[in-house]
Amino acid sequence: MSGDNKTSGQEPNLAEEVLRGSGKSEEEVRRTGKLDRADDEVEGLFGDKFRTVNSPAHRAVWHNRVSLGAFAADDLSFGTARLDCPAMRESVDSVQRHRREGTLYDANGKITPTVLNDLAAAGYWGMLIPKEYGGQERSVRSFMTFLTRMASFGDPTIAGLASVHGCIGAVDPVRTFGNDAQKKYFLPKLASGETISGFALTEPNAGSDLTALRTTAKLDGDHYVVNGEKLFITNAIHGRTVGLVCMIDQKPAVLIVELPQSDSENFEVLRYGLHPLKHTYNNGLRFTNFRVPKENLLEAPGGNGLLIAYHGLNYGRVALCANAAGVMRVLLRSITPESWGKFRRTYGESIEKRELVLKRMARNAALIVGADALVHWCSSLLDQGYRGELECIIAKIFGSEAQKEVALEIAMKTHGGRSLLEGHIVGDNIPEYLAPCIYEGEGDMLSMAFFKGLAKEHGFSYMLPLGGASSALKKGKYLAGLLGFVRHGFSYACWNLGQRLNVLKNAFATKSVHGMDSRLQTHVAFAQRMLARLPLEVSGAMVKHQLKLADRQCRLAHLSRRVQDTIIMLVTCLHADSTDDLVTIAAADILCQDLTRGLTGAHPSDKYFRDCAELGKMIVEGRMAQLDGLPEIPIQQPYDQD
Repeated sequence: MSGDNKTSGQEPNLAEEVLRGSGKSEEEVRRTGKLDRADDEVEGLFGDKFRTVNSPAHRAVWHNRVSLGAFAADDLSFGTARLDCPAMRESVDSVQRHRREGTLYDANGKITPTVLNDLAAAGYWGMLIPKEYGGQERSVRSFMTFLTRMASFGDPTIAGLASVHGCIGAVDPVRTFGNDAQKKYFLPKLASGETISGFALTEPNAGSDLTALRTTAKLDGDHYVVNGEKLFITNAIHGRTVGLVCMIDQKPAVLIVELPQSDSENFEVLRYGLHPLKHTYNNGLRFTNFRVPKENLLEAPGGNGLLIAYHGLNYGRVALCANAAGVMRVLLRSITPESWGKFRRTYGESIEKRELVLKRMARNAALIVGADALVHWCSSLLDQGYRGELECIIAKIFGSEAQKEVALEIAMKTHGGRSLLEGHIVGDNIPEYLAPCIYEGEGDMLSMAFFKGLAKEHGFSYMLPLGGASSALKKGKYLAGLLGFVRHGFSYACWNLGQRLNVLKNAFATKSVHGMDSRLQTHVAFAQRMLARLPLEVSGAMVKHQLKLADRQCRLAHLSRRVQDTIIMLVTCLHADSTDDLVTIAAADILCQDLTRGLTGAHPSDKYFRDCAELGKMIVEGRMAQLDGLPEIPIQQPYDQD
């Protein structure tokens, strides 16, 4: 990754201008500006081609042309079940063996040290670490596909630990920002599993508002002295390693901290009850004059440690979607004929034949295919070198919301009262299924961040100059204000006219994919027409609300989801087309029909219900390849069907 930052420090900060103009306090403007500048500096790590403004999602909305190839993963032959190195196969086999033998968890329900050590021996913790430091050096695409496999055939919590360790834990910060000495010291330990890691960012007073960080580190000789408290830190337990975000000289910074083996007057693990992540450790950390070698400070470009914190988040967001894709497979298996679907009978007929259950299976399958498509697409972009901010937000929101829907609206309702039994796959894990909606950014907050990233360039190009002209008039600079309105108003009018002509053009002519199933082709054409209209929707909101737009959070989130859903349609169709699998294509069709209704406000047709039933029957017949090899889910409180 390389490239000069062309925005930071050279253009007015749009967020600050908008907030100040809308009457926000200087304190809120200052804090928001810090985050915005950190985001600009992250952009500066990437070459021009790979920045947000040149990403597939951004270009599809604003550049009046959709390159369909940009929405397909670069290696279409990369199957969802492929494990492309021995370490991956050995890791899954090890977890399956422990599950069979009942040794996966200890008496407190935590993953045992033996399991973690066996995974270390297999090479599990080094998947994203270069080989020169003892790692497996897998691609992002390979790693994310592996997480889906581990979540479905092994254990979702263990899959999540690999993500925490490799994506948002100490691995990514050291690998990306560490100097040679730091890499040589930390990466071999992280690769071997001698220590596994987490990322200590959240504080009691700082969640989404990272400008509220209070943990400090002051240089004292050869050490930094740390004081402060962290909260909700996964992998936070004695002997682990964390990337600690703290304030040094009133600037965010990251220290790599090796946690001691026990509590002391300088360090304490803060334990609390937490419903999700029950099989691993999620704790708070309290530092009181805790000393960390000064050599453990990571040097962030521009000296802004938030840049380090932001960098790994996109990997973590895709990993959440990959994990969800695996969990949803298991939940679908739990209601198919191999498990509950054939056993449960109502009025003398097994529920696998009921239209409602068939529709639920179809919707479940559709969400699996959508999640797979987004994982493959986003990880492919990350492997190519894109920042992937917009795309990875789409994957995170979709995957977490899909998992929640499958757990509560499909699996729980289909299993009925048994779903709430202790020991049931649904009842035991409801918090686990819901929590990803908050991890790596709560969904609606991320949708607003998506809108901001999407609209930023357009705001600089048109809205900010027009706002400047308006400001000049208010200050009595009539000539300057009038000339500004004429100049920038004409420029915006030309853009607006061009967009309207593009809408007309796409109404009659859209790009097609040779040999694509006609159902998918219809959805691709619809998505292209939507993308032609969306710039006017987004810009219209900016014109209507102007400097008050930042306060229209619900409108921002709604517009953002419309863009996201349109892009999901394209990605899912191209993914399904690449598989040449009838069930995957049918599932993609169902998902796109659902998304289309959401975008247009239409009601489901009888044909839609028939399509769902047909897909459900294919799943009942065992034709869904994504479920191949998954074991039956035990039935609790069975009864004599005779």
